[in-house]
Order: sequence, then structure tokens, then C-alpha cells
Amino acid sequence: MPLKKHHKIIIGSFSSFVLIFMVVSSILIYSILLKQSVDYNNLNNKISGLKTDTQSKINDLTTTLLQTEQELNSLGSQIGSLDSELILLKASAGEDFSGIVEEAIQSVVTIRTDISQGTGFILTDEGYIITNAHVLIDATQIQIITYNQGTISADFIGYNGELDLALLKISGNYDSIQLDDSDDVQVGEKVIAIGNPLGLQFSVSQGIVSAVHREGINELTAYIQTDAALNPG
Repeated sequence: MPLKKHHKIIIGSFSSFVLIFMVVSSILIYSILLKQSVDYNNLNNKISGLKTDTQSKINDLTTTLLQTEQELNSLGSQIGSLDSELILLKASAGEDFSGIVEEAIQSVVTIRTDISQGTGFILTDEGYIITNAHVLIDATQIQIITYNQGTISADFIGYNGELDLALLKISGNYDSIQLDDSDDVQVGEKVIAIGNPLGLQFSVSQGIVSAVHREGINELTAYIQTDAALNPG
């Protein structure tokens, strides 16, 4: 009998030990999982903070780049305007027209057909060209020769017979001529004529405005008279 009692005490003690071990293990496991959860949340918070900070810096940098681009574009426009004013100032001061001619002649083209030839100018950067309608009468082929001697086939878009104007189109991008308001032209102002007189490509002559609002053969008082030499072509 005493031996059996001793066995019961040992078994009971072992059961208590196992129970305590399980409780302690559960507490340790819970502590580890809790710490991992806290660490994971802290890491997520740090990542979220970094994302927010990075996005904010990217937004600030984008805004700065856009402002810089706008300032550069504005500065470029101001420089272009100053260059144009300088050219006009030189011309009005009685100096030569070389600056104006160098800029304008880039947009002048020779128009050659199977019947005749003439002059036109590039109206838009997309390659639309204005010329006289009579240059294209009975033409079946139209070629454009640019100032850099490039030869391109042109498409006929349309014409106005009363104004003797025709619109052509060539493929590519080009420097268009800068137009101004003809109502601002005054008698006595200096003028230049650029064209292909008698087949002589990109010739230049100069003169003055002799009169404005002259009546043409179409009875429109919309013409400017000049003494600059103008020859066929």
C-alpha cells in the first residue's frame, strides 16, 4: 500500500509539471507572436510613412520642374521677341536687310509645275503653302523646292480665283513665315520682295511702300503698292 501511494504522488507531480510547462509555453508563444505583430505593424507604419514622404517629395519635384519649364519657355519667347525687335530696329535705322532676309527666306519656296513656276511661302509649320492661283493653271504636277534645296511633291488643297490665291500642302514640319496685320502698313515704310523672278531662285529686291488700299483688277481695295522690283516668277 505505501508503494502505490508513492506512485500516485509521482504521477500527480508529473501531471502538474506538464500543465505548468504548457501554460508557460503558451505564454511564451503568445509573447513571441505579440512581439512579431507589433514589429510588423511598426514596419508597416514606417513603410507607409516613407511612401507618403516619397510621394510628397515627388510632387514637390514635379511642381518645381513644371515651374522651371514654364520659366524657360517664357525666357525663350522673350529672347525670340528681342531678336525680332533687334532685326526690325536695325532695318528701321537704315542698316541692311540681311537679318530679316535670313529669317524670312527660310519660309520661301519655289513652286514648279509641268507648265510654269512661281513663288510661295510656308504658312504653317505643318507644311501648308500659299501661292498665286495663276501659277497652277492647267498644271498636272506640282513640286516644291525649299530653301535648303529639298524637292517635295505637293498636294493641291484649294484656291480663290477672285483673290488669285491657292493653298498647297507638303508633308513634314517646317519653319513658317511670321505674318503681321497689313492694316498696320504705312506709306513710306521699307519693304523687301523675295521670290524667283525669271527662274532666279530666292532673289531679293527692296523698296518702299508707295500706297496702301489700292484697287486691283478684281475691284478690291486690298492691295499694297510698292516700288520694289517685282518680275514674273
